[in-house]
Amino acid sequence: MTTKPRVYVACNFPQEVLDLFINRFNASYNDTGRVLTTDELIAHALGMDAIVLTAPDRLDAAAVQRLPASVKVVCTYSVGTDHIDLDALQARGITVFSTPDVLDESCADAAWLLMLGAARRVIEGIDLVRNGTWQGWSPRQLIGREVWGSRLGILGMGRIGRAIAKRARGFDMAVHYHNRNRLGPELEAGAQYHSSLKSLAEHSDFLCIACPASPSTRGLVNKEILECLPADAVVCNISRGDIVRDEDLILALKTGTVAAAGLDVFAGEPDIHPEYRQLPNVFGLPHIGSSTMRTRLAMGELLCSGLDSYFSGS
Repeated sequence: MTTKPRVYVACNFPQEVLDLFINRFNASYNDTGRVLTTDELIAHALGMDAIVLTAPDRLDAAAVQRLPASVKVVCTYSVGTDHIDLDALQARGITVFSTPDVLDESCADAAWLLMLGAARRVIEGIDLVRNGTWQGWSPRQLIGREVWGSRLGILGMGRIGRAIAKRARGFDMAVHYHNRNRLGPELEAGAQYHSSLKSLAEHSDFLCIACPASPSTRGLVNKEILECLPADAVVCNISRGDIVRDEDLILALKTGTVAAAGLDVFAGEPDIHPEYRQLPNVFGLPHIGSSTMRTRLAMGELLCSGLDSYFSGS
């Protein structure tokens, strides 16, 4: 193709990221400030060579069938692809680009924010200060969970999981992990492998979920797994909300089976289970794991480079 591809950006990007697509491709874009409906997305895709989506933009099999014949590439501004039907796209010969590898460090930082915030009861502490109800220092005030020297269990030892493990060494933590397959020694870096999630849970004072979302991982962290955790354990989720069975985690938080949870992702977000908003031992964030400008720009650059390579034939 000798001319620039016609690109439509459906995402509500920061201006600096949007400018990458405008300057590179003279892209048209969603200027509504909200997620488009499927009908709107299909309408805007007319005549486009590529469309750029992100996690809230759903592209199921029926929507894929409605995509105009001009669309050759779907870019998703995310690592996860559970919001788009890959099989349907492949069947139509549409190439998919995502943004792996460039958000590992920011997500690992966020995982530690979640674990520390949950362990040290930050939500309750902030409420005391902001509500004016703090009565001054007391040796019984907001006694939390020790992080230093504890055992960290990582479900999913991919690039994000390994970045989380690297930071754990600064807290003198013993790192355990569960993967479908054991890593080589150079990637394990001293972490202990568990062939089952149940075994991992039994050795996890902190259980951090960093595995990809898929039909096989949906509801993987359930009552059976949560009951295997040691006393006063903390659960952290930096991956996708539906890996955790909400009702089971909420019950565990209420009964003390789990001391606290640090959650950046939720099933059905933003329409999350209402009890998460009420529980004082939930340190919840609105899916900001990759939300730094450096990472946002790197994600955009990766997709732009993919589009350049695809349409230039290189």
